[in-house]
Amino acid sequence: MNAYIFPGQGAQFVGMGLELYEKYPIAQQLFEQANSILGFSITDVMFEGTAETLKETKVTQPAIFLHSVIMSKVMGESFKPNMVAGHSLGEFSALVANGTLNFEDALTLVSKRALAMQKACELKPSTMAAVLALADDVVENICAQVPGIVVAANYNCPGQLVISGEVDAVNIACERLKEAGARRALVLPVGGAFHSPLMEPAREELAAAIESTKFNTPVCPIYQNVSTTAVNTADAIKKNLISQLTAPVKWTQSVQNMIKDGATLFTEVGPGKVLQGLVKKIDPNANAVSAELG
Repeated sequence: MNAYIFPGQGAQFVGMGLELYEKYPIAQQLFEQANSILGFSITDVMFEGTAETLKETKVTQPAIFLHSVIMSKVMGESFKPNMVAGHSLGEFSALVANGTLNFEDALTLVSKRALAMQKACELKPSTMAAVLALADDVVENICAQVPGIVVAANYNCPGQLVISGEVDAVNIACERLKEAGARRALVLPVGGAFHSPLMEPAREELAAAIESTKFNTPVCPIYQNVSTTAVNTADAIKKNLISQLTAPVKWTQSVQNMIKDGATLFTEVGPGKVLQGLVKKIDPNANAVSAELG
């Protein structure tokens, strides 16, 4: 069974999407439509902007979404998912891929999500840190004992977990995690504490937008970050998508469930190769590749 997976923030690179734009009329059409929906020329930033500009949340999220969705459209007839999943932001790309959302509505939601997250980040100094080579429950227990807000945010693969929270709490947690035997506990260059309670203002803002958007019945199940199991109904998808901003990304568990449910080939659609690397760490026998364009 074909499982298509879609990357999240961090996979961006300067020049992303230019080759698609130049080679495929459908890509050109969708990029131009995106410029119009967003109200600024995201193609200029993606194709010619600096790494610094591309790193801004309000640009990064729509840019990665566009790259992934347009790649899936360019694949044409060869794009036949039996199941889909996306890492954080990638969930929106996955929802276009399985027909739950149309392109315009999904891009509008992604833009609103990015702006709401940016605003939430500005309310309180917050950050995230990558923790390597410690068991999940050890990380969770240490975070629970640190004063302030710090939580496990991304379960990327066994031995690789990202924590998220207030700057001081994350720094204290990193010291304690190293003392507990973590190979690394490294603060990441991100704008704020994604997938933590500090994203509550963004969650509330996005919830209103999601509730007023039309969600269709998907053509194949999505394994969402919050639930980790196959989801087939528009109402359940909405609910999970709203919870996603303040809840952890359970990527390890989602991939394990996809394999259990029959996934034989994971195809990463979008910039970078981060997810296929994670899939192989979750299950060394898994077959994971990058999307091939027609």
